[in-house]
Amino acid sequence: MSHTPGDTGTRSTSFLAEVKDAVTPRATLLVLGVIALQLLFIASYVGALHDPKPRDVPFGVAAPPAVADRTVSALEGLPGSPLDPRTVADAASARKQIENRDIDGALVVDGSGRTDTLLVASGGGTVLATTLEALIAEVERSQDRAVRTVDVAPASAQDFDGLSSFYLVVGWCVGGYLCASILAISTGARPANPRRAGIRLIVMALVSIVGGLGGAVIVGPILGALPGSVVDLWGLGALITFAVGAATLALQGVFGIVGIGLAILLVVIAGNPSAGGAFPLPMLPPFWQAIGPALPPGAGTWAARSIAYFEANDVTESLLVLWAWAVAGTVIAMLASVLRRERREPELPTRAG
Repeated sequence: MSHTPGDTGTRSTSFLAEVKDAVTPRATLLVLGVIALQLLFIASYVGALHDPKPRDVPFGVAAPPAVADRTVSALEGLPGSPLDPRTVADAASARKQIENRDIDGALVVDGSGRTDTLLVASGGGTVLATTLEALIAEVERSQDRAVRTVDVAPASAQDFDGLSSFYLVVGWCVGGYLCASILAISTGARPANPRRAGIRLIVMALVSIVGGLGGAVIVGPILGALPGSVVDLWGLGALITFAVGAATLALQGVFGIVGIGLAILLVVIAGNPSAGGAFPLPMLPPFWQAIGPALPPGAGTWAARSIAYFEANDVTESLLVLWAWAVAGTVIAMLASVLRRERREPELPTRAG
């Protein structure tokens, strides 16, 4: 069957018209946004996790007065500043500060012998604990001394590398922004009025309660991956899920469908690598150390480990961060819906005289 040049030109014009109709300016911008998120994902994860090193790890030194200052100075002078050493009164004080999460480890110097004791807490991060062991062992060998290690808050045998708390929090975060995204996709990114915005937030709260309980039961009674109170983990999970969900709803209310991408940027791209999961915060580069505690994955991971291994010590700051995300997300989501309704309502005609 033969085709005339005119037929070919018509088909080409038709194809280009279809491409033009399919690839709208809005779609082009969304695709470019996806590419940007992809590259940021690579840069963030590789940048944060490709070369973990201890940096200024809070570290205690319990030693006789005659050697305490000398020991602290020696640890301060280690190449790369891996430790931030400070003197503590005695072994009991060092143990207490580790349990309170004020320090990550401590060296107890034996003034009458040549074998010292290193206190660590693998529940706060197995990688950090083993890194401290290797570092202090090298220092002790250089001084012709030996060291034994005592794990003050050991990680569960079923919690490989102390990652269970991190993955638990990641699951709660994923549930939060996925639920909020589904609500947006099914009925529109921006709720038409405050009533609909309120319904979305109520649904988000109910999902958070169920998801928080489910996660706590799975990692506790079912798998035995994490010790600690199931009720406390349940409350934490509900708060994390709602905080992320409310923040996503707020971003959608302000920016529309683009808000889903912004939520992924905050929670997944910036939040996960800086959460102190695979490598605890003192082993991350300074930028990720700084932003991690202020984002839901980082605040949640810290609180989950505290509940599991440190009798829920030092969780106030993390809980305040999560509540701030939850409250701010709720308020902004509602305000965005109010402003949207006011813009949609036609202006009432004014009556003269």
